[in-house]
Amino acid sequence: MTAACIPAGAGTAVARQDLYVTINPAWDLTAPGSLSLAHGQTAFQPFQGTATVRYEARTTQQGGGAITLQMGSDFQPGGGPSVGKGVLTYTCQGATEGTPCSGAQTASTSNQTPVVTLPGSVCTGGGRPCSGQDPDSVSLTFTLIDDPGYATGVYSANVIFIISAI
Repeated sequence: MTAACIPAGAGTAVARQDLYVTINPAWDLTAPGSLSLAHGQTAFQPFQGTATVRYEARTTQQGGGAITLQMGSDFQPGGGPSVGKGVLTYTCQGATEGTPCSGAQTASTSNQTPVVTLPGSVCTGGGRPCSGQDPDSVSLTFTLIDDPGYATGVYSANVIFIISAI
């Protein structure tokens, strides 16, 4: 039997390294490129249409977040509906993460109005504690009053969705 020899001055070295990662609030948002509002069967019944907005979010424990809506423009050309007169409203249904807006919201060109409120410690995808959905979604049903004073024609307006996470 032979004995193992360790050369004089031999030893072991240990090195350590600390790893750091900063996980910041994150978000993403997509909406349909366009939506046509359809008229009901009865004269002067409101125009309506439903759009699905998809989103991803991660909020801090103390924070939260929100999806809001603001009209980027009034209806063009003139002679038709005017957002400033409160004729365009929307409701929110079926948010897969967070709380959808409550009741009818009146769209505005000057103020952001609620779509979804996100609590702290929320995240999209991957299962609990995150939502099992990826992306999450919410449906918005837009309603436009059909006023007999509107001139006939095709009108368009721009809707802006904003998401924030803290």
